[in-house]
Amino acid sequence: MPALNEAGTVASVVAKVKAALPGAGVLVVDDGSTDGTSERAREAGADVARLAVNLGVGGAMRTGFRYALRNGYGVVVQVDADGQHDPEELAALLRGLDEADIMIGSRFAGKGDYKAGGPRRWAMVVLSVVMSRLAKTKLTDVTSGFKAAGPRAVALFADNYPAEYLGDTIESLVLALRGGLVVREIPVVMLERQSGTPSTSPVRSAVYLGRAGLALLLALVRRAPAADRSDAA
Repeated sequence: MPALNEAGTVASVVAKVKAALPGAGVLVVDDGSTDGTSERAREAGADVARLAVNLGVGGAMRTGFRYALRNGYGVVVQVDADGQHDPEELAALLRGLDEADIMIGSRFAGKGDYKAGGPRRWAMVVLSVVMSRLAKTKLTDVTSGFKAAGPRAVALFADNYPAEYLGDTIESLVLALRGGLVVREIPVVMLERQSGTPSTSPVRSAVYLGRAGLALLLALVRRAPAADRSDAA
């Protein structure tokens, strides 16, 4: 669970995840927060990895995958700490790993009423079309942060998870597909934020469009890791 200044929500999200998946380990990666995120997460029963500086979601997730591999976890589920991901959907994501290495929780696959508009939505559509061709299956929400990763993906990402902007979504999927991993999606409901405010605006959406395209281009032209661990059992 990557978290940046989510003291107002992280405890509630941790509690809901633990209720939905009794016995599962919960790690909150505090990505350089300046509030009480780490303290609230520990109080709720999560393990906490606190980063000294803000690395972004990619850097936080790389920390999480390394933690999982070193501690014997074969499956990792990414859940945002702001309360938008519904822990009740976790069981369905995990069941999907019977047929895939990565399961994406899609906001646009016919469940719920989540909407995105303007340049941000255009970028999502273009990215989904390109990624669907690479995956040889329809993917509608390749920028979703609600994902489950099986053993081959955990092994690959522990060494090679991209830390750049949008690397945690676009480049990580390109990396997985080029490594022969199977990527699929299921429809999920996106909840309202429990606190804070969304970071969207017309200007930011336009910037997102350009940066998303650049992230995809870089992911496609970048060479795959020399020592690809995606075939690990």
